[in-house]
Amino acid sequence: MPGYHAGRPPRNKGLHYPADPPRVEEIVAVMRQAGSGPQGDRMRGLIAVLWRAGLRIAEALDLAESDLDERRGAVLVRHGKGDKRRETGMDDWAWDRLRPWAEFRRELPVGRLFCIIDGPTRGRPWTPSGVRSQMRHLAVEAGVRRRFAPHQLRHAHAVEMAREGVPLNVIQRQLGHTDLGVTSVYLQGIDNAEIIDTIHGRRAPMMSASAALQI
Repeated sequence: MPGYHAGRPPRNKGLHYPADPPRVEEIVAVMRQAGSGPQGDRMRGLIAVLWRAGLRIAEALDLAESDLDERRGAVLVRHGKGDKRRETGMDDWAWDRLRPWAEFRRELPVGRLFCIIDGPTRGRPWTPSGVRSQMRHLAVEAGVRRRFAPHQLRHAHAVEMAREGVPLNVIQRQLGHTDLGVTSVYLQGIDNAEIIDTIHGRRAPMMSASAALQI
């Protein structure tokens, strides 16, 4: 029944999963699987925020329309982990994915950015459990054969920034981590093949001409 699990911790609370972020192709496949109309626009907008701004699911679902500043490319997180406030950046591609939902959202009662669309609870906040359940089903339908959850998108954001050469301290602040060690855990999602290829492609050790002449 709706609301049966209200107030209960999620079943996976306290469990630790290996860093296994989805690939770009898999994330896009799930976004396409969401379909057309407001339901699809809402899911694509949420995935864009989780993936391209690196927000936690609770942070994303707590957003208000006024927390978005597309002109600056900024998203305001009012209550991050430990109730800390921060601003994160989000790229133009993500803003484009979010815009259809943001425009439809104006027709609904004032409230959280990501909200329920139909029924007597129309305009009220979308629940984390509802998001996780829908994402799981969409991933299965899209043929994604790995765990696909909101936090995996946050991992993907961190790994992609590291690959692009973004400094670790910038990644740390974007994710809202107080400890660089926590940020490093997120980067464990870098594929072993990528590490091997990077090391395998290193230049041969170089020797100065003067060193070569020494007896």
